[in-house]
Amino acid sequence: MHITQRHLSITVLAAAMALGLAACGNKDDKKVATQVAAKVGSEEISVHQINQVLSRSGAGANSAQGVQAMGRDVLEKLIDQQLAVDQATENKLHRSPDVVAQIEAARRDILARAYIQQITSTTTKPTADETKKYFADNPALFSERRIYNVQEIVVPNTAGVADLLRPLATAGRPIEDAATLLKGKNIQFGGGSATRAAEQIPLEILPRIHALKDGQSILVEAPQTITLLRVVSSQSAPVAQDAALPRIEQFLLNQRAGETVSANLKQLRASTKITYMGEFASAPAAATAPEAAPAAAAAPNAAATKSTIEKGVAGLK
Repeated sequence: MHITQRHLSITVLAAAMALGLAACGNKDDKKVATQVAAKVGSEEISVHQINQVLSRSGAGANSAQGVQAMGRDVLEKLIDQQLAVDQATENKLHRSPDVVAQIEAARRDILARAYIQQITSTTTKPTADETKKYFADNPALFSERRIYNVQEIVVPNTAGVADLLRPLATAGRPIEDAATLLKGKNIQFGGGSATRAAEQIPLEILPRIHALKDGQSILVEAPQTITLLRVVSSQSAPVAQDAALPRIEQFLLNQRAGETVSANLKQLRASTKITYMGEFASAPAAATAPEAAPAAAAAPNAAATKSTIEKGVAGLK
């Protein structure tokens, strides 16, 4: 699950734990007590560990009583975790190749994320004029937003297939006609129907789909596939500027951060010797992922699939 990281101050929780854990003694004893929430055998669970879990869960929006209750629940889970860790260590599971590999993978992921966060922490927010311009430049996402009921057929991009399907797209023929034609020529294909809001459609093809009237079709050619897409019906669902601007701001901020990361990694690649080995020595470069649109309205995230129309992302991650 993706969890937004926010700084969280839980003085109330720390104070409550201090009251429960502090024993009579000098000031140093009390200071130590406030930092330890529980002991599991000889291992300690600190208030700091609880704070970290709470900060990742976004507990700051809760009341002081709610945070305290969540802190107690987190502590119990950390106790269970420590018990499991102790048993794993006793059984020498931390030495098994698979566990060692997973620990190293987690370490690499944490360090990489920390570096990415560091280089994107100074990304400037877009100005009000920039967000308004994006709204004005993308009517298909906002002022003229539509929800589309579409049908599609997806075939491998082989010689002659585009020329075979293009007349059907131009004439707006029913999708069943294309299926019959392909079957008659023993060409394998996939297909289906779906309902997609504008923001769930890849930005690179949205203007083409937005230009279609109900009953019209387009042919979308990609390196590996060709998609015949027909708009069966659509309905207008515009989004007001005031509602769209916060989402646009977040989208543009994420976009800038992504560009910063890409530029930084490109520079690092240029200054570092990278040698592909074995079967990867002649591997083709990875394709660039399609750009995601900012969510125009409250909509669930669309999972990416091989189908062209389902490659979009609804909302911001």
